[in-house]
Amino acid sequence: MNPVYQQGARLPAEADIIRLAMKTRHFAASSVVALAALFLAGCAKDIDARGNLPPPEALAQLAVGEQTRQDVRGLLGTPATTAIFDDETWYYISAHTTQYAFYPNHELDRTVYAVSFDDRGILKDVRRLGLEDGQNVNIASRETPTKGREFSLIEQLIGNLGRFSGTPGGGPGPR
Repeated sequence: MNPVYQQGARLPAEADIIRLAMKTRHFAASSVVALAALFLAGCAKDIDARGNLPPPEALAQLAVGEQTRQDVRGLLGTPATTAIFDDETWYYISAHTTQYAFYPNHELDRTVYAVSFDDRGILKDVRRLGLEDGQNVNIASRETPTKGREFSLIEQLIGNLGRFSGTPGGGPGPR
């Protein structure tokens, strides 16, 4: 028995097709929005804190001429680095950097506390240095020449043919 449909009434199969098309459009629109959000989130600026900045309360407790290295280490902790040629200056370094997408890091600010000691190990000076006190250092891009010549991948593969034998200690091989 076939039911009688009124003129303009949709068949059940046609209604299913329309529902499926609506779901597909909704899924496609949701996917586009999700991908756009993911793309834009990847382009967000990242701000990173780097280093070890002593708390202001600890810095306020420093007494020039009265405290030793051990006292300063107890208050501020271990320094990030010390002076290159002697152990008379300690550096506590902190910086905030940002990076946008795939571009290189950009330093927003830098704080360096240079804590100096005299030859007896008594606190001599505490200086605060900022980003404006830094100096750019040009890195040499030269390469040290080496003797011999560079082999291509094919030359290396062909050059190794026959150099190794399957028996230990027998035949030619690396020396």
